[in-house]
Amino acid sequence: MIYLDSAATTLQKPRAVAKQMARAVGRLSSPGRGGHAAAMRAADAAFSCRMLAADMFGVREPENVVFTSNATHGLNIAIKSLVKSGMRVLVSGYEHNAVMRPLKAIGADIVVASSELFEPEMAVFAFERKLRDADVVICNHVSNVFGYILPVQRIARLCDERGIPFILDASQSAGVIDIDLAQLCARFIAMPGHKGLYGPQGTGLLLCAETPVGIMQGGTGSNSLSRDMPDFLPDALEAGTHNMPGIIGLMQGMEFVHKRGAERIMEHERELIRVASDGLTMLDRVRVYRSEHLFSQGGVVSFTVRDASCEQVGEELSRRGVAVRAGLHCAPDAHRTAGTIDTGTIRVSVSAFNTKTEICRFLDILRDIVAKI
Repeated sequence: MIYLDSAATTLQKPRAVAKQMARAVGRLSSPGRGGHAAAMRAADAAFSCRMLAADMFGVREPENVVFTSNATHGLNIAIKSLVKSGMRVLVSGYEHNAVMRPLKAIGADIVVASSELFEPEMAVFAFERKLRDADVVICNHVSNVFGYILPVQRIARLCDERGIPFILDASQSAGVIDIDLAQLCARFIAMPGHKGLYGPQGTGLLLCAETPVGIMQGGTGSNSLSRDMPDFLPDALEAGTHNMPGIIGLMQGMEFVHKRGAERIMEHERELIRVASDGLTMLDRVRVYRSEHLFSQGGVVSFTVRDASCEQVGEELSRRGVAVRAGLHCAPDAHRTAGTIDTGTIRVSVSAFNTKTEICRFLDILRDIVAKI
């Protein structure tokens, strides 16, 4: 199979991920649940993972790195800590449902700083124009649909100058773009473990510049006498038993990224997307959503085929051994902004494990499909 759906999940992992996860099942119990060897090994492993994440993402204290089950979990914690019903929340035009649905459920007044695709200057202007009355700002770092890298450093700076809390959704950027919590002056940054960090599904991180309001209560292994949750991180947010095999897998994935370097991984992904985009533009009836500037697009490219539904093309590719994603990708607002809401797109997304040979083979297969549709 040619796997080109890493914006959903990086299926191909470093070998150490599965190996160490399997080892953890028989060696680690739960941190904070006893002084025996299995519990202490688990506590040491969890702390090592927090330390690595803190080092990678500019978090001053490892305790401010919170384990979550995915980025959606982290975003819900961040949003529900800062946003109350009726608050005015400013978002980009490229947000995922992981942001938009919690805001809708809370009853927030959602304002969209809409701007054209692959136009970072326009994005900054759109945010600047609407910041005055905003209570909270939430921004997607990289569009999961188009690979568009938003100018979050400049947007975050505008928020900091005005004292407006800023939340970053780093679902598509963690592992391929350098992220620094302190430098961005963000209140929270949420990221999944199973995408650019090459960890397993069911893992994620929430980087915290303050102690948020937990959305779950339960056992933590600390302060057991009290019916109140601990008021310190990470315990305030980590109710229940930890997913230690997942945490170990996540640490191995992050070690891979840390050693190889996010910049090197991004360079590799951009080259593959350049090859894919160049090839797609050569095909009849194919429209490609690409940037003319490397700095504003990552390892994702979307396209459509005239007179064929995206789902039809996606199914044909799947039958021939190519995994892509077709449709709205859980981000209808991104499609509304880009003008593809009625059709959706076919998305190609790559990882450090893809090759040019795979991209060329995908293009050959697609060429044949388009000719026969």
